[in-house]
Order: sequence, then C-alpha cells, then structure tokens
Amino acid sequence: MSAFGAAAAAEWVKVRSVRSTAVTLTVFAVVALGMGWLIGSTMEPGADLDDPLTAAFMGLLVAQLLLVTFAVACVGSEYATGTIKASLAAVPSRGRLYAAKMSAVGATVALVVLPVELAVFAIVQGLAGDAAVSWTEWATIESLLGGWISLMLLCVFAAAITVVTRSTVWTLAILLPVLFLSGQGLGNVDAIRPVVQYFPDQVGHVIMHMTIPGDPRFGRDYGAWTGVAILVLWTAAALAGGWLAMRRRDA
Repeated sequence: MSAFGAAAAAEWVKVRSVRSTAVTLTVFAVVALGMGWLIGSTMEPGADLDDPLTAAFMGLLVAQLLLVTFAVACVGSEYATGTIKASLAAVPSRGRLYAAKMSAVGATVALVVLPVELAVFAIVQGLAGDAAVSWTEWATIESLLGGWISLMLLCVFAAAITVVTRSTVWTLAILLPVLFLSGQGLGNVDAIRPVVQYFPDQVGHVIMHMTIPGDPRFGRDYGAWTGVAILVLWTAAALAGGWLAMRRRDA
C-alpha cells in the first residue's frame, strides 16, 4: 500500500469508528427520507407543478445541514481533543495527512448521499402520481448527479474551512448562518443578489431546481453545470486555505 493509501485508510478508520458518524449520517438519512415522504404525500395526484423536481430535493436541502455538521466535526474533533498531534506524529507529511482527511470526508459523504438521494427521489415520485417525472429524462439525471456532486463538494469545503479555523464551534458559527440562513434570504434581495447568488449554498439551489434561471423572483444568472464549476472553485479555494493553515501552524 502506498503512503497516501495508508494515510487514507487510517482516516477512514477514524471516520467510521466514531459513534457520532453513524448517528449524524443516520439522522441525515431519516430527515431526508422523512421530508421526502412528507412533501410527496402533500402533493395532489395530477397536480400541475411548475417543476416536479423541486419537491424531490427540498428534504435534501434541509438535511444537508447535518452533512455539513458531520464534515466539520470529522476535522474539528481532532483539534478539540488534541489528537491532531498524534495524527501528525503518525503521518509527518502534512500534505499527505491533509489530503487523506479531505478524501475520507468526501468519500464518506459521496457513499452516503447517493443511495439516500435516489431513495428520496423514488419516494417523492412514487407519491406524485401523474406529476411524477421520468428517471430517464436529462433534467432528472442532471439534478440527481449535480445534487450528489454539490453535496459532496460542500462538505469538503466545510471540512477545509475547519482546518483553517481549527474549531468545530467557530466553523459552524460561521458557515451555518452565512450559507444556510443569510444566503437563503439574501439571495432573493434584488440589491445584493448579483453577489449572494454565487455563494456556495446557492449553487445547490440551482442544481436541485429550487431556483430556475430566468425566474424574475428567484432565478440565478447561471445554470446547473456552471454552478458546479463555481462550487469547485469555492472548494479549491477552501482546500488551498486549509493546506496553508496546516502547513504553517503548529498542531
């Protein structure tokens, strides 16, 4: 096994051996599935919806708060307990350790989100009756794939920010209001929409059809894959900041 492979395997063991991982990800799945069932059961069969995909992803957008909390806790807990010193002693190459941590977070989220997303979509479409959309339509495939990618990138972004702050509490205090509270409301204020629409959380709204380009009320100036590219840039910037922080600071 390569040096990076060994470091990544060790990080994976850390992620899956912590009780909070199973609890947080289980709650994420329950919330996403429960919200999907609740929203789907309130849809009237045969209803003429502006965009049937919207209903399928509302629950995921609420449940993503738990995913971000998981990603932040994966990294922040080591700084809180001081075990980051042991990790650095075991893997002296900080770049390798950092890459392994980010890979473990991203891979875990990717493995969990995909089946949950597909299950939520199946539940909502099963309850939608005549308003259901086909699995084979490009808009459906685009939303499912884009939503999966965006949730994974958002969690890696959050984990990297945690390396910068070295604090679970501070990271959540910064990210949750900015990304999921202020961004939701401010993104629809005409005066500042041109800037806020490019926040990381807004990208997910476009991909999951919460906002549709051209809508005078909630539309954004870009489409789904442009949004993915924007989130890639946000994530790359956060990863660069996290790497610099880990490289220059003591444990």
